[in-house]
Amino acid sequence: MLIGIPKETVAGETRVAATPETVKKFAALGLNIVVQSGAGLASSATDAAYEAAGAKIAADAAATLADADIVLKVVAPTADEVALIKQGATVLAAFAPHQNEFLDAYAAKGLTCVSMELIPRITRAQSSDILSSQANLAGYKAVLLAANEYAGLFPMMMTAAGTIKPARTVVLGVGVAGLQAIATAKRLGSVVEASDLRPAAKEQVESLGGRWLDVPMSDEEKAKALGTGGYAWQPSPEYIRDQAIVVDKAVSNANIVITTAQIPGRKAPVLVKAETVAKMKPGSIIIDMAVSTGGNVEGSKLDETVVTENGVRIVGIGNIPALVATEASALYSRNMLNFLSPMADKEAGSIVLNREDDMVKPTLIVDNGQVLYKKA
Repeated sequence: MLIGIPKETVAGETRVAATPETVKKFAALGLNIVVQSGAGLASSATDAAYEAAGAKIAADAAATLADADIVLKVVAPTADEVALIKQGATVLAAFAPHQNEFLDAYAAKGLTCVSMELIPRITRAQSSDILSSQANLAGYKAVLLAANEYAGLFPMMMTAAGTIKPARTVVLGVGVAGLQAIATAKRLGSVVEASDLRPAAKEQVESLGGRWLDVPMSDEEKAKALGTGGYAWQPSPEYIRDQAIVVDKAVSNANIVITTAQIPGRKAPVLVKAETVAKMKPGSIIIDMAVSTGGNVEGSKLDETVVTENGVRIVGIGNIPALVATEASALYSRNMLNFLSPMADKEAGSIVLNREDDMVKPTLIVDNGQVLYKKA
């Protein structure tokens, strides 16, 4: 069985779906691997390194994909790429199926499409979870981006000329990215506050040295939030109003704001209103990590930095992991390997998807030419 690793074609995508490390492990499973020339250069992986790991190097995408039984990608195939993929191949990528316009094209080619971002949140799937691995890196890099944009400093400094106050950072959304952002901002010396719909996140925030932005909850609301883990909880209008007041006060006084709240398959919730941004101090920085799904901040724009009338910079980078391509590719490719290797037959040199597996079944958006994913 042949695994094909093409070079990503989407503008700004610097990651690659397999590194020499994972290629070597795939080869040890009896699989053949072909990598498009230059596919890993932006991730610090040379053609020579891939060859040393056991891969063959193909001159272009057509030669990479023509005979590949399994295709590993970062971004879902475009229409041009679909035309090059072997009839009936299996493709693993981040498909963003809720907004992907090529599902019918994949089906017409008889493809089986595994959407890696749909891997369920179960314990044994954690090592294959691309959302968590990439969000972890993005949360770290987002704080560094903010530090670079900010004309001040993060830590408190005592000098002969006087004391520099520490920057105040607010993190909205305390998932994987938010927790990493809190930890990174604290390591840089900032005072950090954070908020999330999940009451259980309070302990996590405080364990990292952050201050929890508490929103009053009724006993009924607390029971609902704890019962669903927070992710599926629909807050009451009163809670939304109280949360807006708390967020407005914290953000208005912040120097740095990092927003991370995203809901798979839906538009990102607006957490920071324009009137709140208007109250912020000149020179304040907002990193909207949800800008690619609509944004958490009113006024943010995809892949642009917006400077407001009061001098606030709203940074909207849609693909932050691509800015740390070497490590992002290393983690992403290990996610792929961890997902596929339990289904490998070393003696036969093949991989057969276990379609009834609780970890595999939810990821199948197209199977043998049939579209399974239903858009909301």
